[in-house]
Amino acid sequence: MHRMIDFPHIGIHLKSVGDHITIFGFDIAYYGIVIGIGILAGIFIAAMEAKRTGQNPEDYYDLAIYAVIFSIIGARIYYVIFSWDMYKRDILSVFNIRQGGLAIYGGVIAAVITVTVFARRRNLSAPLLMDTAGLGLVAGQMIGRWGNFFNREAFGEYTDWLLAMRLPVDAVRGSDITDLMRKHMETVDDVSFIQVHPTFLYESLWCLLILILLLIYRKHKQFDGEIFLLYLAGYGFGRFWIERLRTDQLLLPNGFPVSQLLAGILVVGSVLFLLYNWRRLRYFD
Repeated sequence: MHRMIDFPHIGIHLKSVGDHITIFGFDIAYYGIVIGIGILAGIFIAAMEAKRTGQNPEDYYDLAIYAVIFSIIGARIYYVIFSWDMYKRDILSVFNIRQGGLAIYGGVIAAVITVTVFARRRNLSAPLLMDTAGLGLVAGQMIGRWGNFFNREAFGEYTDWLLAMRLPVDAVRGSDITDLMRKHMETVDDVSFIQVHPTFLYESLWCLLILILLLIYRKHKQFDGEIFLLYLAGYGFGRFWIERLRTDQLLLPNGFPVSQLLAGILVVGSVLFLLYNWRRLRYFD
């Protein structure tokens, strides 16, 4: 397998990008390392925000133990359900996540359930927990998306615009290569390349923008749960249009991308909740 990854229009040419590191004969996927870094960064940011707002950071370290475990399980279940054809003939492969196969929305759903149960058990405010943990969540997503870079996955359709990414054909899954990509395929020194939208990069940059905006706005928060609702609306808006570009979409039986549908629902629902609460606060003021 050829390991080159190029961004030809901005002059970035990486001759060898591996997908794992070997320690004492055991292969550790960069995908897992990146996800781990994202999780640790998210926990750190949530704990710092808890300290800033007068909460107990220890609650968030305790919450993280459960949230990380159940979010990974939820992300995997979500992915497997909508990619069942890939696993139905090899059930044990369901438990192998070293090569990817985690759906962010599955993790978010599991995290929300975990936070709700945790808050009830500890007699804490679930909306406040979600606001605080939400900042860590979006930071973790921003970093975690780079796991897709090392796996050569989560890319979009053919493009020739400024941020186009070029990948060797033998380094990606054949099912992710479209007819349009094949039409524009190039061969250099007997190596065939496709050129695509780096949608993992788009989403990472979008999450960075959301994180910056939330950090700026948090001091003006009007009610508990507001920051998390803004996160859901902002992330969902970006995910809705980014998902349209991807060629590895998880699809409903009718062929519609499930994550795009869910993103749209969350945007509408979050905006309605925000408007309702803002109007209610103005009325009582």
